[in-house]
Amino acid sequence: MAGKNTRTPRTAGADKAKALEAAMGQIDRQYGKGAIMRLGEETRAPIEAIPTGSVALDIALGIGGLPRGRVVEVYGPESSGKTTVALHAVASAQKAGGIAGFIDAEHALDPEYAKKLGVDTDQLLVSQPDTGEQALEIMDMLIRSGALDIIVIDSVAALVPKAEIEGEMGDSHVGLQARLMSQALRKITGALASSKTTAIFINQLREKVGVFFGSPETTSGGKALKFYASVRLDVRRIETLKEGGDAVGNRTRVKVVKNKIAPPFKQAEFDIIYGQGISREGSLIDMGVDNGIVRKSGSWFTYDGDQLGQGKENVRNFLRDNPGLAEEIELKIKHKLGLIMEPAAEAADTAEAGSTDGPTEAAPAPADAEF
Repeated sequence: MAGKNTRTPRTAGADKAKALEAAMGQIDRQYGKGAIMRLGEETRAPIEAIPTGSVALDIALGIGGLPRGRVVEVYGPESSGKTTVALHAVASAQKAGGIAGFIDAEHALDPEYAKKLGVDTDQLLVSQPDTGEQALEIMDMLIRSGALDIIVIDSVAALVPKAEIEGEMGDSHVGLQARLMSQALRKITGALASSKTTAIFINQLREKVGVFFGSPETTSGGKALKFYASVRLDVRRIETLKEGGDAVGNRTRVKVVKNKIAPPFKQAEFDIIYGQGISREGSLIDMGVDNGIVRKSGSWFTYDGDQLGQGKENVRNFLRDNPGLAEEIELKIKHKLGLIMEPAAEAADTAEAGSTDGPTEAAPAPADAEF
């Protein structure tokens, strides 16, 4: 019949493939190479991470720290350790040769305390903006420069819209800050991914009025940040550490309430010592005992047959004086929990990759999967 379609399924499939290739070619010419690709053709590296200063928290996050190129929200009650966690991440990024920025919207950054945590304050970029719009514009410009490794905003609650600052006390400005945050996050998310910059938003808690069931707690700044954040950390002080009758620090619990790059809802506990920050050595002792790498008998701690000392404080001081030993224990903990490959396994993988014929593509790391 004259009107009958004579195309076979194979011919139709070939036509579709040609049309698709033509469309993809046009997209590449118009928007740049890599604007569109088949997922199987993309060689994806494992998600890079910035250590937090606590081995326990690095392990709870699943990839060894805070993910690069993502939005991270750190929230909790007052004096729980939110800024301390953020500053330790800044110090880690700087030690690796990175550049860090700090948007101090609360005008409360203590340079001396930051120095004690390991932050290079001479190289730290600091801004103390007058309005929320100014803070987020500065942040956007720094991220788009492509030079930053990490930027901290302290805090979301202090990002006051210009209209509120210029208005009268008592004026109602419903939803202004939420709209500002929503617009800013829409703009910066793509830039963060392309520049591999980690953005840490420190946030405060508020209480909903009239809530009788469930938690009345909520965070300020609207809901946009909850959606855009790849990681959300709930920081709580659970105990006061004392020596004699004097308080010397806090026992802190961090819950990973949202995690897009590893399984969520894991918890980490560590000590924050006043004037010193997160006790890395204390975290190593706790994780070492939990994983059978450090043995505890009564008040004595033993590693590899050698006594480290009596009492946690003495062992903490011993590890601080012997950083090589502390590094060895940390590596063993990470090896056992699968955050680092064993040298033998790594060598075997390299040899196996070299023995295959022809070029091979690297498989995406498990940590790269979205949960």
